[in-house]
Amino acid sequence: MAKFNQKKELGKGIRALLGDINSELKEDVNFHASQVAISKIEMVELSRIEVNPFQPRINFDKEALEDLADSIRIHGIIQPLTVRQIPGKEKLQLISGERRWRASHMAELIDVPVYIRTANDQEALEMALIENVQREELNAIEVGVNYQRLLDECELSHEDLATRIGKKRATITNYTRLLKLPPDIQVGVRENKISMGHARALAGIEEIDIQLSLFNDTIRQDLSVRQLEALVAIRSSNKKPKEAAHKESMNPYLKKWQESLIHKFSSKIDIRTNVNGSGSIQIPFSNKAEMERIYELLIK
Repeated sequence: MAKFNQKKELGKGIRALLGDINSELKEDVNFHASQVAISKIEMVELSRIEVNPFQPRINFDKEALEDLADSIRIHGIIQPLTVRQIPGKEKLQLISGERRWRASHMAELIDVPVYIRTANDQEALEMALIENVQREELNAIEVGVNYQRLLDECELSHEDLATRIGKKRATITNYTRLLKLPPDIQVGVRENKISMGHARALAGIEEIDIQLSLFNDTIRQDLSVRQLEALVAIRSSNKKPKEAAHKESMNPYLKKWQESLIHKFSSKIDIRTNVNGSGSIQIPFSNKAEMERIYELLIK
């Protein structure tokens, strides 16, 4: 499946930096002015600034950082970093601008311009998360993680969060539902093997084995979102009552083991037991390649 291209804004000199500036200025304006106080711009030693432990973003594109570092060497940092002073500490803590902070280290800068904001832990976390969800390059799983953290750690309701970030409540729900998908499918979204639309279709299925089966079919057959939705509808209408009854009657411990095996093999797993305690574990496969993949996992 063709990967979903993301527009690069970096590595083109001053024009590249301006795109980053506009987005971050917008983020600063969107945050509640009543919650923070902003001082004048100051120049501080880069070594005084430490990474924000609340930073929800994990992955930073190395090539993009190198491009940004090249631009910083030529033009310097145009949009200051946003930091906060931690009481009793000499260090300043980064709130937003970690890409610029990392690129500044690569460019071997000594001093950088900063805004110093007054913000407690709760406000710093909220600022970092809201900054992140406004970035266009985040994949759907990263957005869902940020939304869920805002809901849980900042104790926001779906309605409050929707208002804060200018989205519909249903949008919040759609993204957070993706976090219930099996790890293999979440990785597929992160790696752009499937789109948000594909993931939403798969999230509508309760059975993990069917989710994984359709996920693999989507990649192998390069299915469109509409084609996948059609398959989901067929699978849902053809679900056998006998299989559903078997799942309901399954011992809770067996259910847990079954789900663990499904995650491990990324395949349907059927566990059957008899009254005397005997039984079987079945791992079906559809072709030789899948059989070899399962075999490799079994002998590890």
